[in-house]
Amino acid sequence: MHEAVAAVAACGVSPVVRIAANESWMVKRALDAGAHGIVVPLLYTPEDARKLVQSAKFPPVGQRGFGSPFPMERFGGQTSAEYLQQANDALVTVVQIETKEALENVDAIAKVPGIDVLLVGPFDLGNNIGHPILDGTMHEDLKQAIAKIHKAAVDNDKKTGIYSTSGDQARQFADQGFHMVSVAADMIALPSYLSSALSSAKGSYVHSALNIAKGAVSGAAKMTGPYGR
Repeated sequence: MHEAVAAVAACGVSPVVRIAANESWMVKRALDAGAHGIVVPLLYTPEDARKLVQSAKFPPVGQRGFGSPFPMERFGGQTSAEYLQQANDALVTVVQIETKEALENVDAIAKVPGIDVLLVGPFDLGNNIGHPILDGTMHEDLKQAIAKIHKAAVDNDKKTGIYSTSGDQARQFADQGFHMVSVAADMIALPSYLSSALSSAKGSYVHSALNIAKGAVSGAAKMTGPYGR
């Protein structure tokens, strides 16, 4: 993680780290590596949100310890004093709203000072409220749940984010007012692009079958690997 955070920051992009759980040592490790923000999954209550803020903020707002030599360089070479003075305001704290309990408590969670963004995980949220996304479509109750989360955030001057699976869906969420929207995931985008490129390179099934048939008749053309096998 330290290497990835440094590499992203060196490109002039803010590195944001999704930690595995709302644990103080995980929050500290990510921020001490120089992350500009953290994403925290599986919150349930406003108490969980307040615990997170305590871990993420320096005193007097929170209880984060100070002393890591790494984060200052990720902010353009600030001094330790400069980093300490601006970190509480500059670092972004994102909470994922993806459980039934978090949905029920979303207004109270949004009111917690120090929470900056409510991020919707539609798949886990759908699972947890009894409406899983199975064929790419969302149940109306899930849509209403997402709208409730967005409203709670906006009403409390917070930002909203959401995971999407395509550019078209991302545009729909952006039009609805979401501030942070994923456009593609690497494990979806890479196989999709490579499959499309390979299909184009091979040509149509009919075209490929015709070439194979011609090769069988003439004995001249045949499908080969990179070494003619």
